[in-house]
Amino acid sequence: MASRSTASPKTGASTKDAAPAVKPELEVVTETSGADILSTELKKQELFQLVADRADLNKNKVKPVVEAMLEVLGEALAEGRELNLKPFGKVKINRQKDTGNARVTVAKIRQPKSDTPADGA
Repeated sequence: MASRSTASPKTGASTKDAAPAVKPELEVVTETSGADILSTELKKQELFQLVADRADLNKNKVKPVVEAMLEVLGEALAEGRELNLKPFGKVKINRQKDTGNARVTVAKIRQPKSDTPADGA
Protein backbone atom coordinates (compact mmCIF):
# COMPACT_ATOMS: atom_id res chain seq x y z
CA MET A 1 0.00 0.00 0.00
CA ALA A 2 2.85 2.40 0.66
CA SER A 3 4.15 2.07 -2.88
CA ARG A 4 0.72 2.58 -4.29
CA SER A 5 0.00 5.65 -2.20
CA THR A 6 3.30 7.27 -3.25
CA ALA A 7 2.79 6.46 -6.93
CA SER A 8 -0.92 7.30 -7.08
CA PRO A 9 -0.80 10.87 -5.82
CA LYS A 10 1.69 11.84 -8.53
CA THR A 11 -0.08 10.04 -11.35
CA GLY A 12 -3.60 10.66 -10.05
CA ALA A 13 -3.01 14.31 -9.20
CA SER A 14 -1.34 15.12 -12.50
CA THR A 15 -4.02 13.31 -14.50
CA LYS A 16 -6.89 14.91 -12.62
CA ASP A 17 -5.28 18.36 -12.64
CA ALA A 18 -4.28 18.11 -16.30
CA ALA A 19 -7.69 16.96 -17.53
CA PRO A 20 -9.59 20.16 -16.71
CA ALA A 21 -6.72 22.28 -18.06
CA VAL A 22 -6.68 20.33 -21.34
CA LYS A 23 -10.44 20.45 -21.90
CA PRO A 24 -11.49 23.79 -23.35
CA GLU A 25 -14.31 25.59 -21.63
CA LEU A 26 -17.46 25.78 -23.72
CA GLU A 27 -18.62 29.30 -24.37
CA VAL A 28 -22.10 30.33 -25.32
CA VAL A 29 -21.86 33.04 -27.93
CA THR A 30 -24.95 34.95 -28.92
CA GLU A 31 -25.12 37.83 -31.33
CA THR A 32 -28.51 39.02 -30.13
CA SER A 33 -30.15 38.94 -26.75
CA GLY A 34 -33.67 37.68 -26.12
CA ALA A 35 -34.92 41.26 -25.97
CA ASP A 36 -33.44 41.95 -29.42
CA ILE A 37 -35.22 38.94 -30.89
CA LEU A 38 -38.59 40.03 -29.51
CA SER A 39 -38.09 43.59 -30.72
CA THR A 40 -37.39 42.43 -34.28
CA GLU A 41 -40.63 40.47 -34.57
CA LEU A 42 -42.78 41.63 -37.48
CA LYS A 43 -46.42 41.84 -36.43
CA LYS A 44 -49.46 42.20 -38.68
CA GLN A 45 -50.05 45.89 -37.98
CA GLU A 46 -46.48 46.73 -38.95
CA LEU A 47 -46.77 44.49 -42.02
CA PHE A 48 -49.93 46.34 -43.12
CA GLN A 49 -48.14 49.67 -42.76
CA LEU A 50 -45.00 48.52 -44.60
CA VAL A 51 -47.02 47.09 -47.49
CA ALA A 52 -49.16 50.22 -47.68
CA ASP A 53 -46.06 52.41 -47.78
CA ARG A 54 -44.35 50.23 -50.42
CA ALA A 55 -47.47 50.08 -52.62
CA ASP A 56 -48.31 53.75 -51.99
CA LEU A 57 -51.84 52.79 -50.89
CA ASN A 58 -54.04 53.48 -47.92
CA LYS A 59 -53.51 51.05 -45.02
CA ASN A 60 -57.25 50.26 -45.00
CA LYS A 61 -57.07 49.07 -48.62
CA VAL A 62 -54.02 46.90 -47.98
CA LYS A 63 -55.30 45.18 -44.83
CA PRO A 64 -57.90 42.82 -46.39
CA VAL A 65 -55.49 41.81 -49.17
CA VAL A 66 -52.65 40.99 -46.75
CA GLU A 67 -54.99 39.10 -44.42
CA ALA A 68 -56.34 37.05 -47.33
CA MET A 69 -52.80 36.33 -48.50
CA LEU A 70 -51.77 35.16 -45.01
CA GLU A 71 -54.81 32.85 -44.88
CA VAL A 72 -53.94 31.32 -48.25
CA LEU A 73 -50.30 30.80 -47.24
CA GLY A 74 -51.32 29.29 -43.90
CA GLU A 75 -53.72 26.87 -45.59
CA ALA A 76 -51.09 25.83 -48.12
CA LEU A 77 -48.58 25.10 -45.34
CA ALA A 78 -51.22 23.19 -43.38
CA GLU A 79 -51.81 21.00 -46.46
CA GLY A 80 -48.08 20.27 -46.60
CA ARG A 81 -47.51 22.19 -49.82
CA GLU A 82 -44.17 23.78 -50.62
CA LEU A 83 -44.16 27.47 -51.43
CA ASN A 84 -42.06 29.00 -54.20
CA LEU A 85 -42.65 32.73 -53.93
CA LYS A 86 -40.00 34.96 -55.45
CA PRO A 87 -38.49 37.16 -53.99
CA PHE A 88 -39.64 35.80 -50.60
CA GLY A 89 -38.03 32.44 -51.30
CA LYS A 90 -38.82 28.75 -51.40
CA VAL A 91 -40.36 27.18 -48.29
CA LYS A 92 -39.84 23.44 -47.97
CA ILE A 93 -41.56 21.58 -45.12
CA ASN A 94 -39.36 19.10 -43.27
CA ARG A 95 -41.95 17.74 -40.84
CA GLN A 96 -45.27 18.55 -39.22
CA LYS A 97 -46.71 17.47 -35.89
CA ASP A 98 -50.22 18.00 -34.58
CA THR A 99 -50.37 18.94 -30.90
CA GLY A 100 -53.40 19.53 -28.70
CA ASN A 101 -54.35 22.93 -30.05
CA ALA A 102 -51.80 23.65 -32.79
CA ARG A 103 -49.78 22.22 -35.65
CA VAL A 104 -46.00 22.52 -35.37
CA THR A 105 -44.28 22.81 -38.74
CA VAL A 106 -40.52 22.66 -39.20
CA ALA A 107 -39.55 24.16 -42.53
CA LYS A 108 -36.56 25.48 -44.43
CA ILE A 109 -36.68 28.77 -46.28
CA ARG A 110 -34.24 29.27 -49.11
CA GLN A 111 -33.93 32.87 -50.18
CA PRO A 112 -31.91 34.01 -53.18
CA LYS A 113 -29.01 36.33 -52.52
CA SER A 114 -29.63 39.86 -53.66
CA ASP A 115 -28.14 40.72 -57.04
CA THR A 116 -27.63 44.34 -56.05
CA PRO A 117 -25.10 45.21 -53.34
CA ALA A 118 -26.58 46.55 -50.11
CA ASP A 119 -24.12 49.46 -49.93
CA GLY A 120 -25.15 50.73 -53.38
CA ALA A 121 -21.68 50.31 -54.92
